[in-house]
Amino acid sequence: MMKRTRVVLLAALCAACLVAGALAADAAADSTDSPKVNEAVAGKSKGTDAAAPERENMGKMTSPSFQRKIRENAQKFEFQAEVNRLMDILIHSLYSHKDIFLRELISNASDALDKIRFLSLTDKSVLGEGSTAALEIRIWADKENRQLFIRDRGIGMTRDELVKNLGTIAKSGTSAFLEQMQKGGDINLIGQFGVGFYSVYLVADWVEVVTKAPGDKQYIWASGADGAFSVSEDNGENEDLGRGTLIKIHLKEGSEEYADEARLKSLVHQYSEFINFPIYLQSTKEKEVPVEEDEEAEPAKNETTEEADKTEDEDKKDEEDEGDVVDEDEEESTDEEKKPKTVKQNVTEWEHLNDNKAIWLRKPKDISDEEYNKFYKAVSKDYDDALTNIHFKAEGDVEFKALMFIPKRAPWDFYDNIQRPKPKANTPGASSPAGLKLYVRRVFISDDVDTLLPRYLSFLRGVVDSDSLPLNVNREMLQVHSSLKTIKKKLVRKTLDAIKKMADDEIKCKASDDSDSENSEKPSTEECERFGTFWKEFGKALKLGILEDDNNRGRLAKLLRFHSSKSPKNFTSLADYVSRVKPGQKTIYWIAGLSQDEVARSPFAEKLVAEGYEVLYLTDVLDEYVMQQLTEFEDFKFANIAKEDVELDESEDAKKAAKEAAKALKDTFKPLTSWWKEQLGSKVSGVKLSKRLASTPCVVVASKWGQSANMERIMRASAFSDPARAAMMRGQRTLEINPDHPLIIGLKDKVISDKDDEAAKATAALLYETALLESGFELDDAKDFSKRMYELIKEKIGVTADLPSSSSSTSDDEPAEAPASAAAANKDVGDDTDKSEL
Repeated sequence: MMKRTRVVLLAALCAACLVAGALAADAAADSTDSPKVNEAVAGKSKGTDAAAPERENMGKMTSPSFQRKIRENAQKFEFQAEVNRLMDILIHSLYSHKDIFLRELISNASDALDKIRFLSLTDKSVLGEGSTAALEIRIWADKENRQLFIRDRGIGMTRDELVKNLGTIAKSGTSAFLEQMQKGGDINLIGQFGVGFYSVYLVADWVEVVTKAPGDKQYIWASGADGAFSVSEDNGENEDLGRGTLIKIHLKEGSEEYADEARLKSLVHQYSEFINFPIYLQSTKEKEVPVEEDEEAEPAKNETTEEADKTEDEDKKDEEDEGDVVDEDEEESTDEEKKPKTVKQNVTEWEHLNDNKAIWLRKPKDISDEEYNKFYKAVSKDYDDALTNIHFKAEGDVEFKALMFIPKRAPWDFYDNIQRPKPKANTPGASSPAGLKLYVRRVFISDDVDTLLPRYLSFLRGVVDSDSLPLNVNREMLQVHSSLKTIKKKLVRKTLDAIKKMADDEIKCKASDDSDSENSEKPSTEECERFGTFWKEFGKALKLGILEDDNNRGRLAKLLRFHSSKSPKNFTSLADYVSRVKPGQKTIYWIAGLSQDEVARSPFAEKLVAEGYEVLYLTDVLDEYVMQQLTEFEDFKFANIAKEDVELDESEDAKKAAKEAAKALKDTFKPLTSWWKEQLGSKVSGVKLSKRLASTPCVVVASKWGQSANMERIMRASAFSDPARAAMMRGQRTLEINPDHPLIIGLKDKVISDKDDEAAKATAALLYETALLESGFELDDAKDFSKRMYELIKEKIGVTADLPSSSSSTSDDEPAEAPASAAAANKDVGDDTDKSEL
């Protein structure tokens, strides 16, 4: 950072000097005009406008004539820079990972091979014969001497090209080659900025480039990135390349890892796995090698064992006389003797690293399921086959190819990482294999492509490959470009279409099963089960998409699945719910809770289920958040039946009759509702008659804009919940009572007869607290509730005695005796107690 700042300051200083010199020259010229100067001074002394001369000078400085005068009289300079320091800044500021150097060198080698291949289309002789004609890249290392070698059989470079391409920073040989080729050809070379080669100095302190172009001599370019380089003819110092380039890298101290076979193999797999040309790595492996027996010892062995052979022949003859009896141990020993002897040795061989082909370049109809599965396992490191694949080619404003896979199982840390910043692959913190990988012309660029795929679809595995994506100069990241939005939009649409197809297959299977007819178009068993597997693993991800992806919320809503009162065992879709609604129903009813059993027995759903309305059971933590975002589905509105003012979609006549009946009941229960509201105070906003209850005496409902009991529970469980904010968001609650329940009717009569009855007050408090619990809320005061419950239990079993006071309790040293009065009371329990009274 300091070095970059110094360069910028140096440039600014030069520019300032130029302007200052021009101003000084102009000032000197103006100073010769003495009358004007004297006049200005005189004017100032006489009390005239002192700022006028300054304004006049400013006007002169900004005039076109003044600017031309500066340009005509100014002395021109060129920016100066220390090349060795500039190289250091370039190398260490441009790239964020040292690993990049191998990708850049392999990409350059691939470009060189592409160039010779293009030329060979019109002149086959340029390829040469034998091994020279092989278009390949070979890598090997000398770990002891800290050296790395990369060789290609590409087009090579002449002496002048060495000087221009490697001796000039930001000079791209690929760009020059493209300019020379005919326009409109299908040529996709990687290099375009001319700085990729210099990334080698991230790990090297000295580099030699041995190269030979077709029909030219072999040359050596050498440099240590110290501001100088040398070019010389190769006078037999190296083997004759025939054609191509050999890069000798002398690794720095601390970069010895790049001479390790395993490390090199990992980097090639990460960055260059799908390069068009084969990449071979020289590796040493321990293998069992057969050992030839000493031929001179054979005659002696034969003489020594001649008698033994005769004995064996006699034994075999005896065995034949006795019958075909063969000893298994003898047979096994005979087989072992036939096996040649081996010894473990270190064998050096060339290992083909990029044998996985870029199958996304082919047409989907030409690729078998076996090839798809093999490719999926290679890119995802998964042992199972993929659930399905998404393979397409996009054309238009942005052209790219994509091959994506949906796994059968969610990565083990998928839901842990979905809300965190995603660590890059192969870096500390990257726990699972990267999802979607971005390639530009088969060269890996990045797997940190949040701009290409929303986080809720980050479970996808596969590749996106484009020939026209704009990259930054280091080719490590994408430039912000409108084409990225287009690519993201198409990737999301194609993914949702693939998920919808799995859902449609499931629907077809169910329809076929219900019709009990043989349908030739029925999907296979595997296709019928795919969406169920997907929903189990990635259902939460789609719900997260509802919250985040406004543009695709409608598409995602069609993929949601829930249990319901009419489908308690199997999942149902919103479309299925709509197909089963009652005549005139325009609302989708739902209730959220901890478990399906809890919501199925909820008092809020009693009357709706009894009258034939279907209620969705939402038991996932995200479900209620999802419903807050879904305002409607196919003209059906959503309603949480655990909140107030829930209206049933009844006929107008039924609504009118219910309204008249409610008015009469309201007047009847007015004494109870007013008295109960007075008893509860600020705990509730009101007490009113309920239209949703059947067998439950009362419930507590949240206000229309407040949090439900389930949402309050979720917010309390949050590690960073704010109690003050939670209290504000909670809103007011309403106590709804069932006018048909005997408890409510009895309490009404008791209140009408005596408003101050303590039993009525205790009963009302206990009913409210019980309703709180049954409605899913927490008690305001658990101690008071438990105390009332204990009193009720005492009355129920006829216990009238209280615990002895603390002052009358015995000491620890004296044995306690039961009070006679208590014993007598317990003995003569409750002949006069009304056990049925509450």
